[in-house]
Amino acid sequence: MKKLILFVALMTVASLYAAAQVHLPDFKIGQKAVLTDVKMKDVSGKEYDLNDLKKANGLVVIFSCNTCPFVKMWEDRYPEIKKWADEHQVGMVLVNSNYTKRDGADSFEAMKEHAKEHNYTMPYVVDKDSRLANAFDAKTTPHVFLFDKDFTLVYKGAIDDNYQSAENVKRAYLKNAIWELAAGKMVAKSETPPVGCSIKRKID
Repeated sequence: MKKLILFVALMTVASLYAAAQVHLPDFKIGQKAVLTDVKMKDVSGKEYDLNDLKKANGLVVIFSCNTCPFVKMWEDRYPEIKKWADEHQVGMVLVNSNYTKRDGADSFEAMKEHAKEHNYTMPYVVDKDSRLANAFDAKTTPHVFLFDKDFTLVYKGAIDDNYQSAENVKRAYLKNAIWELAAGKMVAKSETPPVGCSIKRKID
């Protein structure tokens, strides 16, 4: 019964994305990243732009947050993804675009505490005014965007096919895409549906 209640609650949260859709640019596979020179404040106090964080083979951007239940179930895989990305010369950054929660659960201070609690080893930055999320048409937390060395989008979507259990993942979408990118191959599965909570974005 508890599992059923949790499942219903999660599906309700996921459906909030559809109810909160806004008209954003359609950021497609093969397009170039924008706003790569916009500085964003990391929980360390340093400021980075995407150019700073890209490595020899590219960059993975994950829109994330502190409280979404889907993030909570996936984020224990973040360190493994970071290690995998490092091994394949791909940078990694977590981006918090929850503008309307900036005075509460997704404040900068809360982000610092969250990063410390979960031993984040990758930058966790504030997307001021949700500019990056809006430019990339990021829909959920989490939502993954993988770019090659020229900032061409080669994969977007979910981290893998099982947010509930890392042990039961059958298709590791992001890790596979990183491997293919680093090997100079076309990413076979370049897009999957994002699964998560709606981004509490600022809409101009």
